[in-house]
Amino acid sequence: MAPPTKSGPRYDNFIQVPKVRVIDDEGENLGVMFTREAMEQANDKGLNLVEVSPNADPPVCKFLDVGKYRFEAQKKANAARKTQKTQDIKEVKMRPNIDTHDYDVKMRNVNKFINNGDKVKVTLRFRGREMAHQHLGMDLLKRVQEDVEETAKVEAFPRLEGRQMLMVLAPK
Repeated sequence: MAPPTKSGPRYDNFIQVPKVRVIDDEGENLGVMFTREAMEQANDKGLNLVEVSPNADPPVCKFLDVGKYRFEAQKKANAARKTQKTQDIKEVKMRPNIDTHDYDVKMRNVNKFINNGDKVKVTLRFRGREMAHQHLGMDLLKRVQEDVEETAKVEAFPRLEGRQMLMVLAPK
């Protein structure tokens, strides 16, 4: 017997079970038959016997053109990969004594990122004596949380790491 194929479904001589359930090229169920007999019928039609459901008992095989079957499977996988959306983490940096206009600009960016389906990490950096007024930072992050309440949920609540306070927002 030949060794099993590295990729894709098993076909023809790579199918090692004695009996298989066979479906012909029109989709008709031919029932359970010996693998050798099914291969001969497939070869008569100029097709291969391809294992489509190897975990069934007995395995289900179909009369197909292996090359065409692999090509279609690859096209489906590529289409699925194209439609897949990866989620990035965007970062918005602020300071505890941020001005209202600057805050509005930052919030516009936060909303834009969330509407694009990305997560947003809001970083609040403290300098020097600002560390003594951490309550101002916490108030600012609560304000951010309230401003994006309709579009985003808080994934990681505000926490202090060294001289910066972090909060992660994710789209709802």
